[in-house]
Amino acid sequence: MTEHKPSRVRWQIVGLLFLISVVTYIDRVNISVAGKELMPVFGLSAVQMGTVFSSFVLGYALFQIPGGWLGDRWGSRRVLTLAVLWWSLFTVLTAEADHLFFSALLGVLGSLILVRFLIGVGEAAALPNFNRTVANWLAPSERGLGMGVSIGGIGLGSAVTPPLVAGLMIQYGWKTAFYVTGSLGVFVAAAWYLFSRDDPREHPGVNQRELAWITRTPGESPSLLSSKQAMADMLKNRSVWFLTLSYMMLGYIAYIYLSWFFLYLVNVRHFTVLQGSFWASGPFIAMALFCPLGGWLSDALTKKYGRREGRNGVGGAGMLLTGLLIFSGAMARDPYTAIVLLSLGAGILYSTVGAYWASTIDLSHKHSGALSGLMNMGANLGGTVSPTLTPLIGEAWGWPVALTVAAGVAFLGSLLWLGVKYDEHV
Repeated sequence: MTEHKPSRVRWQIVGLLFLISVVTYIDRVNISVAGKELMPVFGLSAVQMGTVFSSFVLGYALFQIPGGWLGDRWGSRRVLTLAVLWWSLFTVLTAEADHLFFSALLGVLGSLILVRFLIGVGEAAALPNFNRTVANWLAPSERGLGMGVSIGGIGLGSAVTPPLVAGLMIQYGWKTAFYVTGSLGVFVAAAWYLFSRDDPREHPGVNQRELAWITRTPGESPSLLSSKQAMADMLKNRSVWFLTLSYMMLGYIAYIYLSWFFLYLVNVRHFTVLQGSFWASGPFIAMALFCPLGGWLSDALTKKYGRREGRNGVGGAGMLLTGLLIFSGAMARDPYTAIVLLSLGAGILYSTVGAYWASTIDLSHKHSGALSGLMNMGANLGGTVSPTLTPLIGEAWGWPVALTVAAGVAFLGSLLWLGVKYDEHV
């Protein structure tokens, strides 16, 4: 290996995070498509299915901070490997929820809720440890893009899931969809463990030029730390709370797409299962495209104008535009116009993700895993509400009203960015 120019192992690490992100969202979204067949088999109503969706998000929300703390303390290499294997196992077991030993005690609905809750517990470690990895492996000027690319796998994973699951469901039955998607994680976990390292200095492929680039900012060399005092400082920091509350608004909206968009197209816009599986990919393709673009834009503006303009500007403007697009899509009479507008709304929503996650590193580099876990817990508390509340609003007042509520949530998320400042670090 030549030392004349930096090696690029850090971007291979980001590529692996992207793959993990893809699998994460395949295993998260699969049930929203398989639900078309699963609901009548298990005798579930739309509101009961919303409770199943919410149970995943509750587990995901509650274990964000522990997942990030473990990454700070033990390293993302081990924690991510175990997490992927954990949620992959319970993804497979989703297909057998009515035959598991605790189904006799909890009933089929209770068994399904518990399994999805446990998938959420495993996936909770994913994004905080993405952030821990990016903090260790990328220079400050690359972190927005790094998180944008890593989390961009959300879009690809969610986009391929509807046609993949629908095809498996039609050809082989809905249970096969869980067997296949759950098995993918085993291969990704093995690749991550074999190639990744917690510290760039431990990786045999990293040369001195790349290491110097990664650690060129004084005081930001990689470390695995955890501190009760740091957590106390986070909870007292106003900017942390504004950021967390704003991300909670993003989570409320995101889980409408993740849980209900396919069923919205089939049940409300009256597409067939195959048509719905095709068009349901629209928002997630937009996410995959806009997520890294937004991260790159946030880095570029931060470098030129500063963090307030680069992080808050992209985050605040993106949430505002998301609200306008969702409202317009909700009011559109033509179903194809609605799909375009709502898909763009999802893409713009995820263009803000890089700014959110890079902001947690800007606020606290050494404890970015725990801090990002706190922020993402907020997102998933919001996401716990929307899968159940949205169909309730839809049944009571119609889906245009349910989506208008989501647009209002996006406007509030935009305003909350005004309170995020970077003059006090955790």
